Amino acid sequence: MGLEERILHYYLKVFSIIIFFLLLFCSLYIFYVLNKNITFKNNYINIEKGEKFEKVLNKNFTNISKFDNFISNKYYQINKLLSNKFIHFGNFYLEESMSVIKLLEIITKSSNVFFKITIIEGWSKQDLEIELSKHFKDYYKINYQEIIADTYFYQNKNNFDLFFDKLKKTRNAYFKKYENNQIYKLFSENEILTIGSLIEKEGLDIDDKRKISSVIMNRLRKKMKLQIDATVLFAITNGQFNLDRKLLLNDLKVDHPYNTYLNYGLPPQPISFVGKKTLDVIFENYETDFLFYFYNNSLKRHIFSKTFEEHRKKLNEYRNSK
Repeated sequence: MGLEERILHYYLKVFSIIIFFLLLFCSLYIFYVLNKNITFKNNYINIEKGEKFEKVLNKNFTNISKFDNFISNKYYQINKLLSNKFIHFGNFYLEESMSVIKLLEIITKSSNVFFKITIIEGWSKQDLEIELSKHFKDYYKINYQEIIADTYFYQNKNNFDLFFDKLKKTRNAYFKKYENNQIYKLFSENEILTIGSLIEKEGLDIDDKRKISSVIMNRLRKKMKLQIDATVLFAITNGQFNLDRKLLLNDLKVDHPYNTYLNYGLPPQPISFVGKKTLDVIFENYETDFLFYFYNNSLKRHIFSKTFEEHRKKLNEYRNSK
């Protein structure tokens, strides 16, 4: 064998080794992508009719890159071609995290979710009991601090314990996301849910809730009484019925631990169920200088002020304009 042939043979051998390791690396990486656990945004996903697998991944999962998405989509396309398996539309319940392979096993079958309960933000315990009675024969009362208001899917109408356990796991997983947040360090989970319940009862929309949240935080920081009407309503009714009249001056003096016109600080417990969006507002820690607000019925919104003088002036203007 001549020198040139030996050199050519050497380079071909090196090239073959490089190609082998490249193919091995690609194979191992593809295996890793398809088998690693990906994190979902919610316990349940909804796949619309005709929705592509690529969009399902982008819409519902948080830690998947474009390249991983490409590999996963190609894997689905190959399986669809070889096994004639198509993703189904509908609602699907997922484990806390799972691989692409496991995901495809679930969504290429019929929906694994049969029933749905929506717990509305600001609901009372009585509201929830009425809803639970539509779904379960046997159930028990759920306290405001035990769960988060959200939409939940379940399979077994005869197992309330399993459903309730799912609600508690959702609550715990939510708070775990914020365990390093400054608000979480300043307040207990019960206190955060209590603040959230006040915001649920007072706030009109997200922007309004942000400002009310800032007022509550500012007043707590300055050790001012919160003076929130919703707590007086709760004190009068114990959260068991709606008060079919306006609050009177004497109502603000009712001796009750939930009356924030009489007592400093937060009420002992939440006064309603709280949703994730409202809790997100609290953890956002939106800052303003506002300390006062009132509801302007003509404008259908709350009016905020930084000082008592400003608050009193705006309030008098509103009353005189009626």
